[in-house]
Amino acid sequence: MKKILVIICALTLTVSCKNGKEEKNVVVNYPETKTVDTVDTYFGVEVKDPYRWLEDDRSAETEAWVKTQNQSTYAYLDHIPFRDELKNRLSELWNYEKIGAPFIEGEYTYFSKNNGLQNQNVYYRKKGNEEAEVFLDPNTFSKDGTISLGGGLSFSKDSDMLAYSISEGGSDWRKIIVMDPETREVVEDTLKDVKFSGISWYKNEGFYYSSYDKPEGSELSAKTDQHKLYYHKLGSPQKDDVLVFGGKPEEKHRYISGSVTEDNRFLIISAKVSTSGNKLFIKDLSNPKSKLVTILDHTDSDTYIIENEGSKLFLVTNLNAPNKKIVTVDASNPTPEHWEDFIAETENVLNPSTGGGFFFAKYMVDALSQVKQYDYNGVLIRDVELPGLGTVSGFGGKKKDKELYFSFTNYNTPSSLYKFNPETGETKSYWKPSIAFDSNDYVSNQVFYTSKDGTKIPMMITHHKNLVINGKNPTILYGYGGFNISLTPSFSIANAVWMEQGGILAVPNLRGGGEYGKIWHNAGTQMKKQNVFDDFIAAGEYLIENNYTSSDYLAIRGGSNGGLLVGAVMTQRPDLAKVALPAVGVLDMLRYHTFTAGAGWAYDYGTAEQSKDMFEYLKGYSPLHNVKEGVEYPATLITTGDHDDRVVPAHSFKFAAELQSKQAGTNPTLIRIETDAGHGAGTPVSKTIEQYADIFGFTLYNMGFDVLPSKTKEKIKG
Repeated sequence: MKKILVIICALTLTVSCKNGKEEKNVVVNYPETKTVDTVDTYFGVEVKDPYRWLEDDRSAETEAWVKTQNQSTYAYLDHIPFRDELKNRLSELWNYEKIGAPFIEGEYTYFSKNNGLQNQNVYYRKKGNEEAEVFLDPNTFSKDGTISLGGGLSFSKDSDMLAYSISEGGSDWRKIIVMDPETREVVEDTLKDVKFSGISWYKNEGFYYSSYDKPEGSELSAKTDQHKLYYHKLGSPQKDDVLVFGGKPEEKHRYISGSVTEDNRFLIISAKVSTSGNKLFIKDLSNPKSKLVTILDHTDSDTYIIENEGSKLFLVTNLNAPNKKIVTVDASNPTPEHWEDFIAETENVLNPSTGGGFFFAKYMVDALSQVKQYDYNGVLIRDVELPGLGTVSGFGGKKKDKELYFSFTNYNTPSSLYKFNPETGETKSYWKPSIAFDSNDYVSNQVFYTSKDGTKIPMMITHHKNLVINGKNPTILYGYGGFNISLTPSFSIANAVWMEQGGILAVPNLRGGGEYGKIWHNAGTQMKKQNVFDDFIAAGEYLIENNYTSSDYLAIRGGSNGGLLVGAVMTQRPDLAKVALPAVGVLDMLRYHTFTAGAGWAYDYGTAEQSKDMFEYLKGYSPLHNVKEGVEYPATLITTGDHDDRVVPAHSFKFAAELQSKQAGTNPTLIRIETDAGHGAGTPVSKTIEQYADIFGFTLYNMGFDVLPSKTKEKIKG
């Protein structure tokens, strides 16, 4: 093995003056990263890929590189004088009891709870008025909390059996465990190699789940793009599980799911070739001889069945309705020409749920929640009164449920639970957190700013109510802008600690997201992806022009597709922000689709092989391919996990190497690689706290702070 490390990390403290204040810089001598002569050719254009070797996550050389990079990074982070203070405050504020909405299965009421700093939430249950008992504690799965539940608990239709999945080291690969909930004994062998899957029971006889064939090569990075739906009959070995759908070489589906209706009548199958658009099929399980019936044979819409009454189906769709609507149709003739509107499309995006014998139409109005309740005849029962302006989730349950629950939160209000009576509309507070954070001291306001092409973009700006707006406030601009995902207001303990330091949190609703429906999503995809970056840049410029902050105090942050956003913006506008924080980012836009399930993201991105124009467009903004010699980029802390098998860490590895080799000036370019961690889900609380302490410490230190801003009086009046 060639020697990779030349100097692990030499730290030199230099002092300079900038903007009238003393500024301390730590100069980092980075580990040397070798280059290789790898060249790809796209439409006659040669593209060098000198760090291709870092894609091999199983090689000793990559392992050594990770180790030396972490040594360099932590040597720098250890030098930050207030890093431990941030960690202590994060731990202090995090340490409050958190409870999930209860649900009934059989004779028991189940709910999740975290005492405060437990790495994983614990499931409890109680019968009647008895004391609650621990039912399933994921903290016992491993000593360091890196084995987590892969989702919720899935009970059989009669509540007599339970299946749940686990994730090891944050991987998307899962194992399914089946137990008898009464005795809590595991009743059969564990199912292995399950990925991107739900668990949907048919009676108590067995369940449907999805997976890929285990790939050749690395299971963390090798391509997986032929999803399959299986049926597992209880008591039989996994090798005998029945392939229900998928697996035909001529008909490739990357994401397949199967679900059984509450009455056990129908199996619903959704098949997708990308993250947007799906085919839809139905099978009548009451007739053993029934065949699979096609509802939609194309992927021009996102459509799913939300409910049924006998053979009457209720479907949610954005087919010819970009903001979504609910339609009804009989299962005997389920194709679109027979659909009838049940809840018509409106100017606001619909996200419905059912429970207690009613439909709940949850709408986003400029990314804020509104809820309307309908009966099964489509009659409006009431507008549900909400606790305030923010985000609600819930209002879901079984038809027979007499009580439903929903949560409410916004950027300065911790999530609380409410109990809702669907018959009377009465709402009662069920649980509110006891947290050492006074929401009344903070304000969250929505503004609208103008992007490069004149489009109006909403943005929420949250900070302490007495903050002095003087252009010197440390500000995090957080964005995503993709995959039809909406950023709606929600409370974060980490963001609360940031705002306690006199920090501002700004979250714009960029194109590419779902806040204004499918049209808004499409406006940020493929050869319109630059709109997303322009929206984000305009958000930063708005904050600077309106004196919230300045470039010296601005940090840009995002994860996954948001990591791409940060990478693209910092390479296009390196002068915009002082700090860049790309997390688990998609950073190599020419090769993203060659890893794991990345090919399924082509609806949003396109691929380099698609056409010459698309190749040139992708290359034109791909962060990895737009790092230039002699440019001073922001102080950058790249974060990723060594078990991330969704956006493989090679994206971050290669981007870090490229930045380190070309960065001009003294701004540090570091990569923090979490071990035994994946894309984010299931990360232990202890590791999450450490990561935020490092991110916020790095950010404030590179903005010139030697002590935490909360220790000065100039940021917040009084």
